[in-house]
Amino acid sequence: MSAAIAPVSPSALSVEPNPTARRPALAPGGLPAAVAAALWRGDQLGSPVSAVWPSGFAGLDAHLPGGGWPGHAVTEILSAFSGTLEWRLLGPLLRQVCAAGRSVVVVGPPRQPHLPGLRSEGISERHLVWVQADTAPERLWATEQLIKANACGALIAWLPQARQEQVRRLQVLASGCEGPVFLCRPASAVQVSSAAPLRLLAQVGLDWELHIDVIKRKGPPLLQTLRLPSVPGGLAAVLTPRLRQPSALIVPRETDDVVVSPAAPQRRRHSIFH
Repeated sequence: MSAAIAPVSPSALSVEPNPTARRPALAPGGLPAAVAAALWRGDQLGSPVSAVWPSGFAGLDAHLPGGGWPGHAVTEILSAFSGTLEWRLLGPLLRQVCAAGRSVVVVGPPRQPHLPGLRSEGISERHLVWVQADTAPERLWATEQLIKANACGALIAWLPQARQEQVRRLQVLASGCEGPVFLCRPASAVQVSSAAPLRLLAQVGLDWELHIDVIKRKGPPLLQTLRLPSVPGGLAAVLTPRLRQPSALIVPRETDDVVVSPAAPQRRRHSIFH
């Protein structure tokens, strides 16, 4: 005995779509949450897409995307006093890295690291790796290999002669590096475009300050110069309150009223020819 199968129309098999099924949650702006998190508007500071490290300067963190030094990217520090201001600016970060037991690697610093001064900043020589590289190709090669290895808590490389395409390559490699990567370059490089998403110009101030100009960031331009208090660790314990503000000791010169008398008319001399 065969069973009869009733025919079924195609319309009976169709399922009416549910307008709310599998629809991603929308952010307040009407975009999916994942898209809204990755969206950056030019008039706002960019949100961090990776880990950030506090710089140790609240006045600087307030103007950095994510509130600190970025990971998975290179940061350029431009300075006319290469080899000195970088340590003062990055000292608080390097102290955090050493306290966490990670290594701080420096490539080709123009001056030998001063270990007593670094100890006063809380930077232990046990976590400091100094790569001596004398030529520009050696410094660039060592920097690339260290970024690829992703084994540094923080990497600082002095590349005064780096070209634009070389910085772009380092930026691409740094996307896979978790720790912050800093490229130290001369102040004249401010006129040259760079693939680094964050660029700072560091200068020394009178009252033991660092004057920082944010040349490039993921956000609107910053027109003001940041003044960060930065007394070297070795001097903080010996400076008197007056010496902490040298500008207060400078007495402005008073200009006296000067009376200028009109020049006397020159007498015309007659030459006598014999």
